[in-house]
Amino acid sequence: MKQITPQLAKKLGLAVEKMPAFPKSVQQILQLTRQLDCQPRQLVQVIEKDPVMTVKILKVLNSAYYSLPNKISSVNHSVVFLGFNSIKNLALSIALVGIFPRHNVVGFDTQHYLQHSLITAGIAKSLGSKLPDTDSMDCYIAGLLHDFGKLVFVQYMHNEFNQALLQSREGDISLHEAESQVIGVDHAIAGALLAEKWQFPKALVDCIRNHHAEDGDGCGIWASVYAANQICNKWFLGDSGDHCVEALPASVCQLLGGDIDAIIDSLGDTSKIIAEAHTFSQLGD
Repeated sequence: MKQITPQLAKKLGLAVEKMPAFPKSVQQILQLTRQLDCQPRQLVQVIEKDPVMTVKILKVLNSAYYSLPNKISSVNHSVVFLGFNSIKNLALSIALVGIFPRHNVVGFDTQHYLQHSLITAGIAKSLGSKLPDTDSMDCYIAGLLHDFGKLVFVQYMHNEFNQALLQSREGDISLHEAESQVIGVDHAIAGALLAEKWQFPKALVDCIRNHHAEDGDGCGIWASVYAANQICNKWFLGDSGDHCVEALPASVCQLLGGDIDAIIDSLGDTSKIIAEAHTFSQLGD
């Protein structure tokens, strides 16, 4: 990527600053679920103070996806039923849906974007669960947020982003390459700046920054998200504006045990991941 000019750095910085704050309730949930001694009641207390999250968690639990025999009407029951990790996933999904505008001047399909992000997250989690020294939940979070930089472009640099989308389609090049050519910086850099603003852990920030980099940090989180993102593109699952499938770096193949087809075979049945993603992507409806 070419050197970012001072003018572009200032423009990008201002755009990132305009983005809404990540919900404090979600940040608290992330912090709580990292504590080994976290109690269910602590999680319930955080969720109950956020009425929007409460309503949407109960909406998902009582949807056809779970097909429960009895309706769940309390946050306490939802935590008991879903467990910490699923509540964390759902809370992040709610935050993602809440931040992304449903309508935008670019005409960017937000529903398909959400599905891409959610399926990438689920596949990254599955891949990460098989790797040593890798937290599969961190893989989920990184997968969910990997394309957040596109939010910055869609809302505050929409003319340039629209041009990059067109150049990607017409030139048959990856979107992040087109962004670098048109804007001077890609969504991975913008997303990392946004994650830094939200005070996410360095490992997560680095993964977002490097999810298109062939020379990433070599950790399991980066490898899982890199592969999951390309698998979604290969399968046309969701649509984040990028229609090119890039070859996996050798280090990703080595960590995950083969090329993209071998990694796909290792996943097994992904129907549950895809069904859950479709359910969660309806949270804004």
